[in-house]
Amino acid sequence: MTVNLFTFVGMYSKALDTAAHILGKGVEHARATGASDADVLGWRLIEDMAPLAFQLMVVVNFTRLWPARAAGLPLPAEVSAELSVPEFQTAIAEAKAWLAALNPEQFAGRDEVPLTVTLGTGMEPTLPAGQWITGFATTNIFFHLSTAYGILRSRGVQIGKRDLFAGGI
Repeated sequence: MTVNLFTFVGMYSKALDTAAHILGKGVEHARATGASDADVLGWRLIEDMAPLAFQLMVVVNFTRLWPARAAGLPLPAEVSAELSVPEFQTAIAEAKAWLAALNPEQFAGRDEVPLTVTLGTGMEPTLPAGQWITGFATTNIFFHLSTAYGILRSRGVQIGKRDLFAGGI
């Protein structure tokens, strides 16, 4: 499958804008209702699901790790789910800056490059870079971003569909 892998860099940057935007809305709501920033990061959609901090961690990590893999670059250090709100805001800004430094030439001709990646415990599929980006990475970024949105909505944060497009269409 041939795709322009570099186009995902802009898409991922917009996802980070959205993450920053909805996090800000969540913190604003929490402060207005007497909850702490730490409370916000611990909010869950349902008790057996990972909290907001985990959702943000995945968005930040995937938006950098997968373009790095696709371009054949060294993998950036992963951020932890144990960050504070200001640390998440910094991590999001740093991820956007990292993406902004990428260029189309780094992705040229890499659509079919096979990548073997360890997932969870024991799974090591080998797929072309284009398939990883389009079928796995992007799906996961938007799943976790949508879950973060759902967590915040379930807590009464006044956000709507347009807030998912905070980074632009």
